[in-house]
Amino acid sequence: MKHLRNFHLMMASTAFLTLAGPALALDGTDMMKKLSAATNAGGTVITFEKAEVDGDTVKATGVQVGFANLPGDTLKIGDLTFEGVEEKEGGAYYAKTLSFPDIDISQEGGRFSAKAILFTGLTIPANATGETLDDILLYETASTGPIALNIKGKDVLAIEGVEANMGRQDSGFAYDANVAGFKADLSQVEDAAAKEAIEKLGLTTLDGTMTMKGSWEVESGKVVLDEYAFDFKNVGRLNFAVDFSGYTLGFIKSLQEAVKTAEANPNKEEANQAAGLAMMGLMQQLTFNSASIRFDDASITKKALDYAGAKQGVTGNELAQSLKALIPMMMAQLNMPELQNQISAALNTYLDGPKSLTISAAPEKPVPVPMIVGAAMGAPNTIPTVLGVKVSAND
Repeated sequence: MKHLRNFHLMMASTAFLTLAGPALALDGTDMMKKLSAATNAGGTVITFEKAEVDGDTVKATGVQVGFANLPGDTLKIGDLTFEGVEEKEGGAYYAKTLSFPDIDISQEGGRFSAKAILFTGLTIPANATGETLDDILLYETASTGPIALNIKGKDVLAIEGVEANMGRQDSGFAYDANVAGFKADLSQVEDAAAKEAIEKLGLTTLDGTMTMKGSWEVESGKVVLDEYAFDFKNVGRLNFAVDFSGYTLGFIKSLQEAVKTAEANPNKEEANQAAGLAMMGLMQQLTFNSASIRFDDASITKKALDYAGAKQGVTGNELAQSLKALIPMMMAQLNMPELQNQISAALNTYLDGPKSLTISAAPEKPVPVPMIVGAAMGAPNTIPTVLGVKVSAND
């Protein structure tokens, strides 16, 4: 009897596993359709031939990527491989990694290649409504190996690698990105005047990096871009920073809907007018907090002064002195005396010994974007006061 009970138990277990197996198996086609729906919300269209499942691995074949506003113009990707895939409660999917095949495209004398394209921590929403964080496509890291652009047999742009990270927090995200080993070859520029300037300034080859760092609070829509920098050897470092609020999930969804409506309208003039009105309405939701642009010189200023001065038959130092006298007269036409004095003082300091030049805007209180637009249209000379604009050098 005991053996009989064990036999019945084994048969029942086998029957349960047989019935449960298909329900627990991954549906690769469903996952790819949901991925396509998520990217389509932002205007990117993904198509595929089939999605094969092997354990927790999904391979999508015949993948092509295009844009909704450019029908018929697609990029053939090939096969996408998702590993460590699991279906979440509610129908969402999570993949530990998503790897792309190496890209190598040749067209009209040019060739573009990118290797080792990889995403990790990919979350594909069950419903790409964009109403909550669970309804948008997310990833933890994105990276590539070497990227190159070749024109007429010569690499004009090369990048060692790209890495981007997105860390989810209770209130939103923190993100950063780094483009390493950026090299641009400008020796192939054909315009004679531009070619001469490039050679005299020592810009035949640009070598540097690009970095970005910031955060996003979802509920308030507060976007802080602390760093968006381009740093090139023997040139300098240019950094942009901005802080504004109102960029909520609702704002993004409304923006996407406005774009889709415009694209669907065959009357392009009417579509553009409607889109413009929609954008003006959306701008009502945004608030400006602060912004800045800073340049840290690495010898390019002196080279530029020497080159421009030689063109006029003077030395770089003589040209700098001329600029000191000319700039106040040019600025006087703007009827912004306080800003004029700041710019003149900053440029005098910078031209005497180029180190850094900074333009910042930090109002005492956040300023609604419509107020900025109104000031720009009605009283442009008040903009520096409204935004709290400051100009400084070598600080």
